[in-house]
Parts: sequence; C-alpha cells; structure tokens
Amino acid sequence: MKRKKAFRFFGRNIELFTLSLPAVIYIFIMAYIPMFGVVIAFKNYRYDKGILGSEWIGFKNFEFLFKSETALRITRNTVVYNLGYMVLTTIAALTVAILLNEIAKRWLKIYQTALILPFFLSWVVMSYITQAFLDHENGFINSWLVTAGMEKISWYFEAEYWPYILNIVHLWKAIGFSAMVYYAGILGIDGELYEAARIDGAKRMQMVTNITIPQLTPLIIILLILSIGNMFRGDFGLHFFIPNNNGMTYSTTDIIDTYIYRALSEIADVSMASAVGLYQSFVGFVLVVSANLIVRRINEDNSLF
Repeated sequence: MKRKKAFRFFGRNIELFTLSLPAVIYIFIMAYIPMFGVVIAFKNYRYDKGILGSEWIGFKNFEFLFKSETALRITRNTVVYNLGYMVLTTIAALTVAILLNEIAKRWLKIYQTALILPFFLSWVVMSYITQAFLDHENGFINSWLVTAGMEKISWYFEAEYWPYILNIVHLWKAIGFSAMVYYAGILGIDGELYEAARIDGAKRMQMVTNITIPQLTPLIIILLILSIGNMFRGDFGLHFFIPNNNGMTYSTTDIIDTYIYRALSEIADVSMASAVGLYQSFVGFVLVVSANLIVRRINEDNSLF
C-alpha cells in the first residue's frame, strides 16, 4: 500500500519531479560523489599511490592545523566576518525592502535594477572597481585626501582598514539581491492588514513595526539559519580578489577558504587542505542543526526542519 501511494504521489507530481531532476543530478555529481575524497583528510596523500594507496595517518593533519596559530586566525576571521556580513546585510536589506514598498511604482524598476546590478558582477570586476577607489597613486579616495591636505593611505599594505573595507564591499554587492527577497516577502503580506491599520489610524512606522516585520519574521529566521550554516564557509572571491591576495593584510583578510587555496596552490598539501575543508563542513553542519533546534524550541513554525 505504501508503494502504491508513493507511485500515485509521484505520478500526480511528475512535472515537478522532472523540473527538479537537473538540480538533483547536479547536487549528486558535485556534492555527494566527491564525499568519497573526505578520506584524504586522514591520509598522507601521495599522487603516485592514489587515495586508497596513501598512508593512513589518522588525525595528524588536524593536529598540525590546530597546533599552529593559523587555525585560530582563519577561524576567527571567518566567523567574525560572516557574523558582520549577516547582521549588516539583513538590517540594510530589510530597510531597503521596506523603503521600496513605499516609493511610487513607476520608479520601482529603476531602483531595482540599480540595486541588484552589483550582485551579478564577478569579484574580479568588483576588485577593479574597489581598486579605482583605493589605488595609492590615482585612487579616488587618495586623490580626495590630497585635495583636503591630508596624506595618502597605502590601503593595500595596511591591515587595520580591511575589516571596514570588506564589510562595505560585501554590503554593496549583496544588499540588492537580499532586498529583493524581502521585498517579495512584503508583497505576499495580506493587504487587508494594512487597510485595517489605516482605518484604526496607524502611521507608516507603526504599520512597519506591527505588521511588516512580524509577517516577515519566518522568512528572516529561515535566511538567518541558512546563513549560520555558511558561517564557516567564507566568500573566497571577496577575500582573495578584493585585497589582491596581499600577504601584508593576511592578519585581517585571511579566511579558511583562502588558506585552503594557498595550501593547494603554493605548498600542494592536499591532505592538509582536505582536513581544513572537512573541519569547515562539519562545523557548518553542527551550526545549522543547532540554530534550527534553538528556533524550533522558541517557535516550531519558524524552524527550517
């Protein structure tokens, strides 16, 4: 009986299953098949012996990583940056979405296009735009500083400025897409709620705080849970291309993803890179499950699963 019900359910939704098939195949090939390579993290991998023939060394790759100062630095940077990106983008995108809902409809497409355009630019292009502002000789900001009678700043050699720069660049690129997601959520709110509030004499700010934000709370929580899952998976393009992979700024720009890249490209240590990647994925999984459990205890309807 269960099989018959399953076949009937599949037959009724054959179009949806067919539409999802390319995504399922992509995830299976790109995410599940490579999981076999996780074993490299526990081996001293040699190209001539292959994955199965390489020597098993247990947790030595992890021991070497955690005994070094690098592990603390890249973990701290990855977590702190992602927390900053998450909080700033959520607040800014939610504010922009609410403002978009208030403007005249005839101007909406212009604002939408201007906001979402940076999201589709590659980090390589974004790095050139950033360099146009920060270049030591001809950058816009240094030119303005000289005009104002101040000294130029060597942005690409001064590590202390990069936490602010990276947060600003990330916000510039991400705010448009996130705002559109929240704006779509606002459009899904029942208009009768606003009409009833207007009849009761509610002002715009009161409607935002008592209708818009509470109605968007489930969407905000789901997006935050997904963001928490990616807290240990930094944005490689942002942290590699924007600072130009400059060793002088590693103390404030280096994250787990850029460290893995250097472990593979500079010292060709596949085992160490795999160990860091496994550590990154495992902690991300634990964070998602933990965040979902916390939300589920507070309000089960707002949990992801």
